[in-house]
Amino acid sequence: MRRQHHAVMDNKLAICISVFLFLILGVKTDAEDDLGKGLGESYDWHTLQDGLKISQETRKPLMLIIHKSWCGACKAFKPKFAASSEAQELSKEFVMVNTIDDEEPTDKKYSPDGGYIPRILFLDSQGEVHQELYNKNGNPKYKFFYFDDETVITSMKEALEVLGSRSTKSDEL
Repeated sequence: MRRQHHAVMDNKLAICISVFLFLILGVKTDAEDDLGKGLGESYDWHTLQDGLKISQETRKPLMLIIHKSWCGACKAFKPKFAASSEAQELSKEFVMVNTIDDEEPTDKKYSPDGGYIPRILFLDSQGEVHQELYNKNGNPKYKFFYFDDETVITSMKEALEVLGSRSTKSDEL
């Protein structure tokens, strides 16, 4: 009888420890994934609201990635972008924002040709979406859809040429 009691107590203790570790590790994992949301923790991520303010203050262009946790195309894209050292280096010239699920902005300007995902938009320091900056190697029906890091890098470089020169010109005036 006593052995059964000890076995039950040991079993309950093991369950409690397992649940405790699961909760601790689960919370830690969620906290770690909070900023990058699967797109990489090496980037300096901001919320859209903070990003717009920072972009205006620093005059850096803003890169907005809109994605969903349940989206297959998003899931395929995220690790490619997260692992790209070239995209990480270029990101230092942008204010980086990524929105997931309910964080997606509702203003129509953030879905210029539809609400598909993932969608990447480039904004100037005044918060205006530049529709001329899109995935030139993608489907013309879904201009702001990106499927890999290389297509994003090409657009990032173009955005720096277009939006960087605008900031410089307005600074000179």
